[in-house]
Amino acid sequence: MYRTNTCGELRVSDVGKEVTLAGWVQRSRKMGGMTFVDIRDRYGLTQIVFNEANDKNLCEKANKLGREYCVQISGVVNKRESVNNNIPTGEIEIIANSLNILSDSLTPPFTIEDETDGGDDIRMRYRYLDLRRPSVRANLELRHRMTILIRNFLDSRQFIEVETPILIGSTPEGARDFVVPSRMNPGQFYALPQSPQTLKQLLMVSGFDRYFQIAKCFRDEDLRADRQPEFTQIDCEMSFVEQEDVISLFEDMCRHLFKETRNVELPAKLQQMTWHEAMRRFGSDKPDLRFGMEFVELMDTLKTGTFAVFDSAEYIGGICVPGCADYTRKQLDQLTDFVKRPQIGAKGLVYVKYNEDGSVKSSVDKFYTEADFAKLKEKMGAKDGDLVLILSGDNANKTRTQLCSLRLEMGDRLGLRDPNKFVCLWIVDFPLFEWSDEEQRLMAVHHPFTMPNPDDIPLLETHPEQVRALAYDFVCNGVELGGGSIRIHDGQLQAKMFKILGFTQEQAMAQFGFLINAFKYGAPPHGGLAFGLDRFVSIIAGLDSIRDCIAFPKNNSGRDVMLDAPSVIDQKQLDELQLKVDLKEEN
Repeated sequence: MYRTNTCGELRVSDVGKEVTLAGWVQRSRKMGGMTFVDIRDRYGLTQIVFNEANDKNLCEKANKLGREYCVQISGVVNKRESVNNNIPTGEIEIIANSLNILSDSLTPPFTIEDETDGGDDIRMRYRYLDLRRPSVRANLELRHRMTILIRNFLDSRQFIEVETPILIGSTPEGARDFVVPSRMNPGQFYALPQSPQTLKQLLMVSGFDRYFQIAKCFRDEDLRADRQPEFTQIDCEMSFVEQEDVISLFEDMCRHLFKETRNVELPAKLQQMTWHEAMRRFGSDKPDLRFGMEFVELMDTLKTGTFAVFDSAEYIGGICVPGCADYTRKQLDQLTDFVKRPQIGAKGLVYVKYNEDGSVKSSVDKFYTEADFAKLKEKMGAKDGDLVLILSGDNANKTRTQLCSLRLEMGDRLGLRDPNKFVCLWIVDFPLFEWSDEEQRLMAVHHPFTMPNPDDIPLLETHPEQVRALAYDFVCNGVELGGGSIRIHDGQLQAKMFKILGFTQEQAMAQFGFLINAFKYGAPPHGGLAFGLDRFVSIIAGLDSIRDCIAFPKNNSGRDVMLDAPSVIDQKQLDELQLKVDLKEEN
């Protein structure tokens, strides 16, 4: 056999045993007549000792080992004189009596250690080497463990795992589809699923009652740290449930996952916050509640007829930053530059410093009196030593979003967004519709199958923009980990939804006829949700990006730089598909 033990399991109790290990050379060092080699496998790292006094030829062979050589060694477990408390095997070493080089290695393009010298691009190009790093491997091991916990939990709650098709029909509502040409049906295309939404609803019509799937999903959208063109959902659906039934069950699942993976106890009942409240207090439908700095609306406080910028604003809001009145002009200028970035879009920033000695310093000193600043201090709940930051604008929602970015920036600067602290909540009562300037029509905030709040159904005819949805998002540390809704199961109500969204009856039948027809055969009340597995793992692992919990991720341009994909296909394949590529020249 290639090995009797792994590189992570031997302990002092094994001293004296003859063992064989196999793995990769992490590092080697020669000290006098001895050579020390650390070999690594998935399970850990063990120090190997080659003694020139015992076997000179063997020691010379060991001296020629390079980093990442794949080797097999045999020897006797010995107790180390200098213990390494940083690794589980740090009390033992192996006195080698044989060495077999299974394969040699080029010098790796970056150091294969937790703290590597490789940048993102080169690590993605050599991802198979990056995956040897213990920190990256630990993320994938966490992902594996979480999927096992999820499957076992849902199985214990009578869910059945069903695989749904990857090649489906295109549904243009939502993000862009990835499309796949069909050779057997020229001129026609499959789409890769953005989610198994309609298929899991059909399973409920089929009487499966409780379904789940660890589902691959695909969206052709612009990328960022928490997005990939292909991603994995924990996709679930239940029959004969109301909103609280779904929330309660999956809150239990999340509580189970945090306990088993991080030994974190979530509260017995998580907070629920309405969408309107979240936007008013934090300017986000995924608020980070690990720290304060809640928004305070200042229209009645700062509209005094003395400062035109505020007097003409539709919204004025501020945050109180504790203990930061000592911020320098340079630091305040940096914050002003931050909010003026194109991706944030504020026109400027107003500050008020309530100094420890009781004095006040502000960028709008000349427009306001001491009494005005005292009133502002009281409204903000500020104390001496605090800094108040204020934004205004002619669009309330846009200004709140800008203030949210500023709040999160201050949270980062002050170290208040601790990755080892977890604050979770549900956001509920989302709007059912939102206006699209691009489409010049109402769009579904979630999807066209979301049930309106029964209390608001009369408003569908008169004020659809005011209708609330029976929809809910699970948020942790400012990240939406999952979301779902109660679904429409009534064909007439579904037809009304399509009409409001601008679908003709023919269009609705062309795209969703299979679902509309299914509802004619006794559709049960049903609802569900989907968690982003990649995001969930990254939050629990304390990562800034989901890429390091995906084995082979794409870069920010949607490319796999290791496989060099996407790529051009040859003319023969294009001819078989009856396709012609006509690239437009860029101006």
